[in-house]
Amino acid sequence: MRRFTGWLKHHRLLAFFVLAYAISWASWPAYASGLIPRMEFLPVGPLAAAVIVIALAEGRAGFRTWGRRLVRWRVGWVWYAVALFLPAVLVLAAGLITMALGASAPGLAQLTWSGMLTVFAVRLVNPLDGPLGEEPGFRGYALPLLQVSRPPLVSAAILGVLVALWHLPLVLFSGLSLIGLPTTFAITFLYVWLFNRTGGSVLLTLLFHNSQGTFTMGSFGFTGAQAARVELIYFVVVVLAVLGTVALDRGAWRKASRRATAVGAFSLRKRPL
Repeated sequence: MRRFTGWLKHHRLLAFFVLAYAISWASWPAYASGLIPRMEFLPVGPLAAAVIVIALAEGRAGFRTWGRRLVRWRVGWVWYAVALFLPAVLVLAAGLITMALGASAPGLAQLTWSGMLTVFAVRLVNPLDGPLGEEPGFRGYALPLLQVSRPPLVSAAILGVLVALWHLPLVLFSGLSLIGLPTTFAITFLYVWLFNRTGGSVLLTLLFHNSQGTFTMGSFGFTGAQAARVELIYFVVVVLAVLGTVALDRGAWRKASRRATAVGAFSLRKRPL
């Protein structure tokens, strides 16, 4: 056991992703074998993986550092505005472009502000949904480890690939559009940018994720061929937003702050792979 924990301390990032995939994809073998009627994708995988790896490799020191990051709320009000409203701006831009290309206005009659606020509130506290299941793990744990020895752009690219592939069962079994994978890759750069600009606040990335999911639910209100078109346009809009942060805020992409990289007692002394 001591040898295993010693190995784990120096391979926390690898262990985290293996566990995150294994937990979220746990029912895939049983489904493939015909033992269960459907594939049950578990978004709680990254959260559970972070808890397990911290418990085995870092202990109380790791939980203290991780916990401070989860509740870090002392950031400028402008970043709260970015987290809550940038996703809405991206969705609005994609919708307006889609309509400018000839689509009819989306059917949003069934959506009300009270309904959207209810969805937002429920997703915020539900560990079996994306925001709370993913953010404490992917941004709260994996990203700081990646940034210990890599610049933010490289870290964002690596994380984007791994997070996108983690969503693969949703494409294969749950109807997520294939364009959702490159969109997930691209928007990871915005998560990394927000995380680093707020000194490593998972709370802000959680709000961003929750806002994104709330505003993009139901293919933005479009149906049929227009739903596929708006998702492609949304991908392009996200890419343009990423390029905008790289061009206009180069300082955020040079080097992550110490608060955005420290994880537990070992992260600043050892390469985490």
